[in-house]
Amino acid sequence: MLKITFLGTGTSQGIPIIGSEHPVCLSNDPRDKRLRVSVLLEWAQQYYVIDCGPDFRQQLLSNPIPRLDGLLFTHEHADHTAGLDDIRPFCFRQGALSLYADLRVQTALKQRFAYIFETENKYPGAPNVVLNTVDKTTGFDLGGKTVTPIEVMHNQWPVLGYRVDNFAYLTDVKTITLEERKKLKGLDVLVLNALRIDPHPMHLNLEEALQLVAEIQPKRAYFTHISHLLGFHENVSEQLPGNVFLAYDNLQIESE
Repeated sequence: MLKITFLGTGTSQGIPIIGSEHPVCLSNDPRDKRLRVSVLLEWAQQYYVIDCGPDFRQQLLSNPIPRLDGLLFTHEHADHTAGLDDIRPFCFRQGALSLYADLRVQTALKQRFAYIFETENKYPGAPNVVLNTVDKTTGFDLGGKTVTPIEVMHNQWPVLGYRVDNFAYLTDVKTITLEERKKLKGLDVLVLNALRIDPHPMHLNLEEALQLVAEIQPKRAYFTHISHLLGFHENVSEQLPGNVFLAYDNLQIESE
């Protein structure tokens, strides 16, 4: 059994947006307050996180874990990577932390966090990491489970999703090829982005996300990477099919 905790379910600005007076940003419903998108996976006393945005420290203070066995990246955008320095407490206790990313993302991380990847005269307080290269065509072992990378397109930008057992996590999707969809057969849980009501050039809107769920046919689907323009959590939830849900920060679910 796989346990999933949604550490954050918001889009790049989070909800509420700084200075916004949009009604959703002013909502008192805690499910309408969304940190940047990230998810924690647990099995057999092992802990893996997909993406670490700028809210990473806050998220793990709200969802404490005894250790972190690895960090997977979908792509290099700041709302998915800016919290990398906050792995330091784990590195101090455990030693080097395993990072999983494709070569393009590794290059971006080395540019933005050069002090982490220096090999000479490295600052002694910097995190220690071990890079593991992910290729969309090849599955890899993660704590005794096989992880299947799934390539989706963020408009023209390739992004990796990940399948573990019958759980799949896809974020920042606009399109996905038929070949990559084959990797999503027989899912128990699909997590998918649904940004807003109106169409967007880089992300699925609600209608497109529902259509993709209907095509993939998981037992359950949870939407994430949500902006204030999707609407109030309670109102949108009432309009969804019975097996489709809006995720919210700190929600915990299980998948076979």
